[in-house]
Amino acid sequence: MIVRPVSVTDLPALLALVRQAGPGFTSLPASEERLAHRVRWAQRTFAGQVERADADYLFVLEDDDQQVVGVSALTGAVGLREPWYNYRVGLTVSSSPDLGIQRQIPTLFLNNEMTGQSEICSLFLHPDQRQGNNGQLLSLGRLLFVAEFTHLFGEKLIAELRGSADEKGSSPFWDSLGRHFFKMDFSHADHLSGLGNKAFIAELMPRQPLYTCLLTEQARAVIGKAHPNTEPAMNILIAEGFAHKGYIDIFDAGPVIEAPISKIRTVRDSQPLLLAIGTPDDEAPVWLIHNRRLENCRITSARARRVGNSLIVDRITAKRLQLQPGNSVRAVPLLDRQPQTVAA
Repeated sequence: MIVRPVSVTDLPALLALVRQAGPGFTSLPASEERLAHRVRWAQRTFAGQVERADADYLFVLEDDDQQVVGVSALTGAVGLREPWYNYRVGLTVSSSPDLGIQRQIPTLFLNNEMTGQSEICSLFLHPDQRQGNNGQLLSLGRLLFVAEFTHLFGEKLIAELRGSADEKGSSPFWDSLGRHFFKMDFSHADHLSGLGNKAFIAELMPRQPLYTCLLTEQARAVIGKAHPNTEPAMNILIAEGFAHKGYIDIFDAGPVIEAPISKIRTVRDSQPLLLAIGTPDDEAPVWLIHNRRLENCRITSARARRVGNSLIVDRITAKRLQLQPGNSVRAVPLLDRQPQTVAA
């Protein structure tokens, strides 16, 4: 398996993946026209032809038969071209000494505090491929890319994870809050946001803090909770140093997790090494390996041995990376765990 930049020829396979992911995968709508536009824009991004505010690094996971079986993405910065909204969960304390009453009420504050940070998004792995290290490769390959090109990204990476919704696409949080101001169902509002039509949020959402005690019990229960299908992807990122610090999605209240780029394990522990050809045995650790290229980026996972400043891999791995012995790679050992990524 390799992670590489998307190409125009991937469009049919990408469309099939997106359709399989279902309606909750709003960052990649099942529209051939919009997907084609995003693929073309990603190619410009990898070619270094766009500013960070517009950068969209769209990757695919490809097997040895050149079949696209997964997709993931990075954005250079959020909120620099159009407002980026989240709720921050805070606390309002009210008291009346005369009555002997004090209340501490969780409160939602609409904010743009993530503006300028970079986002990991658009993650989906074909169900048949949720095995071995495929989930980690698809998710963490992006982080190794960031480690190589940190100057292209913000101080933090964020991930806006899918929140609770039922099989029909209804969200308890949206039904208790958003629909009162937008007069549309959750799936429609989330779809518009995924298409980039976010101006309506500022126009219709109340600006004052919102007290969670006014929401239904079902809505309060899902604040900051990830959708069950997203939990494996979230666990991979938490193991890398991501954490939930009180920010949530304004539509379904899913958690926004974040990490300073310099503190992310894959970024912090990866290092440049020289590629060498050999035969690592079955006891050799699995490494995540990047060929250190931008436009012709190739990332894979394979058993490898480090000897000094060299990383010994087999010939198939070198071929996947499109490298020769003596070329430089950036690499980091994978954690000894195999959660399976579904979507995020």
